Amino acid sequence: MPRPPQEIPMMPDANAAPEAVPAPKPKPRLSEKNQGDLPTGGPSPRQTLSYLRGLMENHGLEPKAKLGQNFLIDLNLIDVVIRAADLSYEDCVLEVGTGTGSLTARLAQEAGAVFTVEIDRDFHRLAQTIIGGKANVVSHLGDALARKNELSTTMLNGWAALAKKYETRQLKLIANLPYAVATPIISNLLLLPDLPIERMVVMVQWEIGERLRAEPGTKDYNALSVLVQSLADVEIVRKVAPTNFFPRPKVDSAIVMIKPNPKKRALVGDVVKFRAFLRDLYTHRRKNLRAALAGWPQEEGRHEKADVDRILKEIGIDGNVRAETLDLEQHLRLSRAFA
Repeated sequence: MPRPPQEIPMMPDANAAPEAVPAPKPKPRLSEKNQGDLPTGGPSPRQTLSYLRGLMENHGLEPKAKLGQNFLIDLNLIDVVIRAADLSYEDCVLEVGTGTGSLTARLAQEAGAVFTVEIDRDFHRLAQTIIGGKANVVSHLGDALARKNELSTTMLNGWAALAKKYETRQLKLIANLPYAVATPIISNLLLLPDLPIERMVVMVQWEIGERLRAEPGTKDYNALSVLVQSLADVEIVRKVAPTNFFPRPKVDSAIVMIKPNPKKRALVGDVVKFRAFLRDLYTHRRKNLRAALAGWPQEEGRHEKADVDRILKEIGIDGNVRAETLDLEQHLRLSRAFA
């Protein structure tokens, strides 16, 4: 049988102007004096299960459960974190929990500079084999918290100094946060008046992720929900199963993006006082508002029930409901009246 006729491709017109191809959008660069400090090494190690096991075996290390050391091994999810971070050379990143340094190395390739904190001396030493040669990374051995609810000034000052050195314009927290410190790290960074953070992209326990985005009247809605949502916009980027970590945690995790919102913060006013008010209000979570406000945990903050009833009526809030049923605006009204 004869072959079907073949389509002959058209040859380009030699006299025609070449088709314009849009140039890729350039990534913002650092000033010339710091250009030479950017990392010039090859790609960071791809943190797989076999890689992690071999790395820890070679260094005689094992993950410590008490420090929440669960390392992400799904390569695609590491990329999800990097994409959500939307990094450029104008960003100075804080990472809490250096671990093996694999995520740190990726951050260093995309951001202007990285200040990474690790509390475990052994893993701090191990991570230097990966990030030790990167000039735009400062690796700090120590605790990110000075106390349970207070950030380390050494960490904050080091992060600020690094941002100044590289003339970066934005601060970002990008981290696989150890579960035990996730809540105080997030909440205390949001309260800082002089370190404006553009966004946080963090891996946290699923339960914490649910609380961060919870709506009024749901079981997860609490003081943390109100505080964070009153200061920032919250989005769960991805739910992450235990199989994506080594060793496997017992619960799901979440990649959460938190973007501080200056307009929301302006409505709150004194953010430190607002957090203290929420803490005291939710001490009596199961009581109705009338009983909770009259039974304030601090002597100087207590009110007579008649005064509580009068103030609640003035601000238009029913004293028979519980705090967890109130929306953000109602919490702000309560705070202004009783804080």
